[in-house]
Amino acid sequence: MSGRARLTVCAVVASLLAAAALLPLTDSSTWYGKALLVVLLQAAVGAGCRRVPLARPLTVLVQAVVSLVVLTVMFASQQALGGVLPGPQALQQLGQVVQQGITDVSNYSIPAPVSPGIRMLLVGGVTIVALAVDAMAVTYNSAAPAGLPLLALYSVAAGLDSGSAAWLYFLLAAAGYLLLLLAEGRDRMSRWGRVFSSAPPPGAWSGGQFGQPRPTPVRGARRIGVMALGIALIAPAALPSLGDGLLDTSGHGGSGLGGRGGSVNLIAALQDNLNQPSNSEVLTYSTSAKPASDMYLRIAALDKFDGTQWVPSDLPTEALPTELPRPQGMAADVKYTTATTRVQVDDSYVQSMLPVPFPATSVRTTGDWKYQPEGRMLVGEHGQTAAGQRYTVTSMEVEPTAQQLAQAPEATGRIAEQYEQVPSSLPAIVKQTALQETKGATNDYQKAVDLQNYFTSGQFVYNTQAKAGTGVDAIARFLQTKEGFCVHFAFTMAAMARTLHIPARVAIGFTPGSPAADGDGLMTVGLKDAHAWPELYFEGIGWTRFEPTPYRGSAPDYTQSTTPTGGSGDQDVAPHTSAPATTDTPAPTQSCAPGTTADGTGCSQAALPASGGSGGGFGGGRAALIALAALLVLLLPTAPVLWRSRLRRRRLGGGDRVEGLALSAWREVVDTGWDYGIPPDGSETPRRAMARLVRDGHLEGEPAESAARLATAVEQTLYAARPRPATGLADDVQRVRRGLKAGTNRRGRLRAALLPRSAARVGWALSARWAAFTGRTRAAVQRLAAPLRRRAAREAS
Repeated sequence: MSGRARLTVCAVVASLLAAAALLPLTDSSTWYGKALLVVLLQAAVGAGCRRVPLARPLTVLVQAVVSLVVLTVMFASQQALGGVLPGPQALQQLGQVVQQGITDVSNYSIPAPVSPGIRMLLVGGVTIVALAVDAMAVTYNSAAPAGLPLLALYSVAAGLDSGSAAWLYFLLAAAGYLLLLLAEGRDRMSRWGRVFSSAPPPGAWSGGQFGQPRPTPVRGARRIGVMALGIALIAPAALPSLGDGLLDTSGHGGSGLGGRGGSVNLIAALQDNLNQPSNSEVLTYSTSAKPASDMYLRIAALDKFDGTQWVPSDLPTEALPTELPRPQGMAADVKYTTATTRVQVDDSYVQSMLPVPFPATSVRTTGDWKYQPEGRMLVGEHGQTAAGQRYTVTSMEVEPTAQQLAQAPEATGRIAEQYEQVPSSLPAIVKQTALQETKGATNDYQKAVDLQNYFTSGQFVYNTQAKAGTGVDAIARFLQTKEGFCVHFAFTMAAMARTLHIPARVAIGFTPGSPAADGDGLMTVGLKDAHAWPELYFEGIGWTRFEPTPYRGSAPDYTQSTTPTGGSGDQDVAPHTSAPATTDTPAPTQSCAPGTTADGTGCSQAALPASGGSGGGFGGGRAALIALAALLVLLLPTAPVLWRSRLRRRRLGGGDRVEGLALSAWREVVDTGWDYGIPPDGSETPRRAMARLVRDGHLEGEPAESAARLATAVEQTLYAARPRPATGLADDVQRVRRGLKAGTNRRGRLRAALLPRSAARVGWALSARWAAFTGRTRAAVQRLAAPLRRRAAREAS
């Protein structure tokens, strides 16, 4: 096998070994076979092109075109020309598959189902990396840079999954890269002929001892590679681990739950839904509940908090019973009404859990659904999803009174042990804030209401673009920035409640939605109705919903009542029966976003006054652009001032690490003189330049003495064999600066402050960088075009 062929094979092996790190991300490895086929075909085409030979850029181009054709056949054959060639429709279809894959990646947790979009991302990504590796290592004879795409491929997998076998995939990827380096080294050495050694042959007698074989460079490289791999695997176990840093991704919360077909990452899916451009319909329902604005549809309960994320308890499921058990902790005297809700789920909503009102008492549905008693969740088995499901739910509308909640005894036993746990890594600010905001409360109910009021008091900003996260760092960051969306509000309130020894968990689901356009009492729920809210446990009432997120949903009536003391004062004498309660209007303090009004079903867009124009007015995007343009106009004149101030602080704050403090101070004095109309002259010695500065700047007394000391310090730095350390140079610069300022008129001072002449250095630096960039670009184009010119010359001759 020739050296070039060996390199080609090793490039393929290195790419496929690095791609193996992606296998744990999905629940099926069928995509790996497709990636293997494309990579092998791509490598074979490259070997053929180099055999012809074609120019290097043409070789890479042919490989890319062939790979695109194969991907078209795999993922867009129906739209392709003749089922093979990638025409405009096929390219559009490939783009749609990629976009769907990006959406699926954000919605599913690991291991994810291999949907067409995810398969396209995996196969296409491996193909692109393999093409880059083959081009660098084989076509351009430079194997070392090929480690960058291999590292990128492995880093994607390592960043998403850090399972127990992560070390094995690292070993495979590193071994593939070392194999590629060894193959390139052997190919380079083979061009020089055989490797000779001055050592005697093995077994030969020389100098009283048998000769030993001298290790060849290849054998030495193998030893170095094995040693490096060993250090890379052993060092992390021996060294102390670092805490969460810039690369930590745990704060995003992998709260996934589902069947074997793959689980949905609830937190990522929730934020993705809230940021959709349109509120696509997820489901519709009709209910006997009055008002429908309290009909939250619950998907899952996240009750385990390990410091990095909130996840559902990993508890077994059971067959879905005809009648669900009574809610945990709910006493017989708690008032409730019964509601019947009929739900129709859209076919596009592929979720392995069924949205139902809480607490449900019975669910009549079809399909393979299991019941998880702890969180009262309905979980699909064997790939069962909610897509297209029709089902009927009977549920309780629990109506505890504020008095009942205030008099609830403290939770004990398993509930307290499990649902009051907080990780040791929880920042102290969480508990401190909880204690501060509830310092006047005398019972757990008052504390819960105080926490809810803290978040809805107007201090916090609702922003769906905020960085998602449920870990301790995300909670602490949210309390400091006071900006986030429902995920931050719900998980932070739950964590704060636990620090106060109130059992808490977080529910994920949908707010009640809005009335359908055709009326008839039908409600429609869209993607933007996705929501998270905390549930707190009160003995005798059970799990109780709270609403800390402003502008979302509605706060329950029992959190709006006058807070009782829990003592023997005012008693609630209303009978606790199951008679339906009639409520004609929503809670009077329902929180709605600015520009919206509360109606019988929740928050709706407020009526806007008619404008005189047709379709005029300023939209949010246009207003933002105008504000940004105005800000740039205001900031543009201050740019030289800001740059000059920043440069001065850097120079006087310790000096440039290359130039040293003396030279940095010297440059600052020269530029300051330039700002006051004394241009620099690079041909002058430091002492002569400083004398001119003293003369033209009219410096006397301390400023002139400081200028002389600066000149002496620069001479020491530049010419002395053992320069003496200079001190007080920053103060000398400031004295010279004050002297120059005092020696000029008001106009000169304003010019030096607002339009410093030394800002011209910025233009010089940009011009130099542009010249260097164009020079490198021109040289690269000439290198790429040289083979074409030589080939054209050969053909012409």
